[in-house]
Amino acid sequence: MAKRVALLVGTRKGLFVLDGDADRDDWAVRGPMCEGWPIHDAILDPASGAIFAGGGSNWYGPAVWRSDDLGGTWTHSSEGLTYGDDGEKIATIWSLATGPGDAMYAGVEPAGLFRSADRGATWAHVEGLTKHPSRPEWQPGNGGLILHSIVPSPTDAERVWVGISSVGAFETTDGGSSWETRNVGVRAGFMPEGQQYPDFGQCVHKLVMAADGGEHLYQQNHCGVYRSSDGGRQWEEITAGLPSEFGFPMGAHPRDPKTAWVIPLTSPEDGRLMPEGHAAVWRTHDGGDTWIRSDDGLPTHDAYVGVLREAMAVDRLDPAGVYFGTSTGQLYGSRDEGHTWRLIADNLPAIWSVEAAVVD
Repeated sequence: MAKRVALLVGTRKGLFVLDGDADRDDWAVRGPMCEGWPIHDAILDPASGAIFAGGGSNWYGPAVWRSDDLGGTWTHSSEGLTYGDDGEKIATIWSLATGPGDAMYAGVEPAGLFRSADRGATWAHVEGLTKHPSRPEWQPGNGGLILHSIVPSPTDAERVWVGISSVGAFETTDGGSSWETRNVGVRAGFMPEGQQYPDFGQCVHKLVMAADGGEHLYQQNHCGVYRSSDGGRQWEEITAGLPSEFGFPMGAHPRDPKTAWVIPLTSPEDGRLMPEGHAAVWRTHDGGDTWIRSDDGLPTHDAYVGVLREAMAVDRLDPAGVYFGTSTGQLYGSRDEGHTWRLIADNLPAIWSVEAAVVD
């Protein structure tokens, strides 16, 4: 049977699932799910085939939802998702990821990392990150203090990278007991002159791993786009050729480590919108040395929309499909790696996340 793609779309009013046909041409929308909870991220666990969705309720607090039948029925758990009776109150789950073995991770607000060894039934605080010496100096940015990017090594269960808004990137090589900052070369242009390359305090927006699955990373930052070939110990800016240094999402190709996609936006002062109302996705095939604007099939005028950090996804088919959702409820997709685009859903609630799951 041909593989097909299911798009997991997190919105401010629940999770939606779009079921695609084998050609990724026709899409059927199901939802809203998760009882209409705001959902910031959703993933398909490759080991179990279950969908996990992370969010938070103003009434009930944070939880991770689970469906073992592709969204037909759901359970949820918040057991262990706490900083303790005397700690800060967790508002919501912002990100989910699976690692080697049985590990599953959740990033939360206020910024912290939790790990589950039983596929989301219970959670434990990864205290090593919260106890990092820099923690007393972490300050929330305009979007809050959130851990939004989790990048587990595909081969080493002890190694994980995370991205935290208004703080920067960190790496652990010992399963979370200790963490090192990974921000050398990343510019914090909002800091005073002479202080724009601090050890931490940069505002990483999205951190992803290249297809070679090792030391090769990319990030979209508040202040530019960057690449690293040594696990984040040193970063090189690759913003040149883009219409803006600001943006939220970034996607990496599943097989080609030099191909990636970004969606530049105007600055916060100018609304965080598509520049000049011209919707476009920019892609690179040479690791960021050059960029190509892709807008065939996208609205090229009066498109004053935004795209959030989790609202871009790349599937693993050949050619790879690329998808993004907007803050006004449009979902666009490309079946040819971003060369051409089409609207595949409209009138959804504000889209916060998109994940592309390949299913049988």
